[in-house]
Amino acid sequence: MKPLRISEDIMSLSDFKNHASKVLSRVQSSKRPIVITQNGKATAVLMAPTEYDQLSEHARFVTAVYQGLDDVKKDRIYTDEEMDRVLDEAFLG
Repeated sequence: MKPLRISEDIMSLSDFKNHASKVLSRVQSSKRPIVITQNGKATAVLMAPTEYDQLSEHARFVTAVYQGLDDVKKDRIYTDEEMDRVLDEAFLG
C-alpha cells in the first residue's frame, strides 16, 4: 500500500458523497487509501480491494510468525521424526 498523502487523501463525508465515482477511480489508480472524516474526525478508510487483500495477507503472515515463535518459546515443537509419526497415526491409523 502506498503511503497516505495528508494534503490529498483526507476528505469529508460530504465531499466523498459528492464525488464518489471520481474518488473510487482515484483509489484504484493511485493505490493510496482515502481517509473519510465526519464532523472533523476520521471515521473510515477507503482502499482498493487489491491493497486490502495484500494488507490482510501480510497481517496473517505476521500473526503466523508470532504464533510459531511462541510455540518455540513454549516448547510446542516436533522433530521431523515425531511429526512423521503424528501424521502417520492421524492418517493411517
